[in-house]
Amino acid sequence: MLVSRIVLALAVGTGLFTAAPASAQFFLKPANLAGAPVTGAEPGMVGPALPGATPIELRAALVWNLRAALNVAALQCQFEPTLLTLDNYNATLKDHAVELRNSYETLEKYFTRTMKTKKAGQTELDKFGTRVYSGFSTVGAQYSFCQTAASIGHDALFTDAGDFGDLAQQRMRELRASLSPWGEQYRPGRNRPPVFLSTSAPLPPFGNKKCWKRDVYQPKKCGALKF
Repeated sequence: MLVSRIVLALAVGTGLFTAAPASAQFFLKPANLAGAPVTGAEPGMVGPALPGATPIELRAALVWNLRAALNVAALQCQFEPTLLTLDNYNATLKDHAVELRNSYETLEKYFTRTMKTKKAGQTELDKFGTRVYSGFSTVGAQYSFCQTAASIGHDALFTDAGDFGDLAQQRMRELRASLSPWGEQYRPGRNRPPVFLSTSAPLPPFGNKKCWKRDVYQPKKCGALKF
C-alpha cells in the first residue's frame, strides 16, 4: 500500500512538471488576446492599407505580415532562448517556402498594378515591407509580443504546406493585440509601472539588403544588433 502511494505521488508530481509549457511563461495568467479570424481588409491587420486589393492579395499581405512578425520575434526575443523564436522562424522559412514566395509575387503584382510601372511598384513594395517590419517592433509590450509570436511560430511548424495563410488569418488579430502592453491577469496591479526591457534599442536595418543573407542578419557587414 505504501509503495503504491509513493508511486502515485511521484506520478502526480511528474505530471505537474511535464504539463508545464515548454516555452517561457512570463505571467501566471497571461491576457487572453485571441480574436476572430481576419481577411486582411480590417483596419491595421496588414499594416499599411492596400486600396483595391483582392482577397487573394489581402491573404498574401497577411502571410507577409506574419512572416515579418516572426522575423522580428526571432531577432528581438532571443533574451529568452526557450521561446525558440529563431529556430522556429528558420524552420518556417523552409517549411512554407513556396507559399511565402508566391505571396511575395502576389504583392509584387499588386503594387505594379496599382502604381502602373514595375519600377514604381517595386519602390512601393519596399516601403510597404519596411513599414510592416517597423509595425511589429515593440518595447513596453515585449513580453506579450514574444510569448504570442512564439506560440504562433510553434503552430507554424505543424501547419501544412499551403495553409500558412490560414494561420495568418486565424491569429493576426491576436498578434496585433499583443503589441499593446499587458500585465499579470491573475492579480493585476493597477498602480504597477509597466516593465520596459529596453528604451533605446534600434530597429534592425530591414531596408538594407547588404545586411541580410537568406533572411539572416549579417553582423559582420552591418554590426552587432543591440537589444
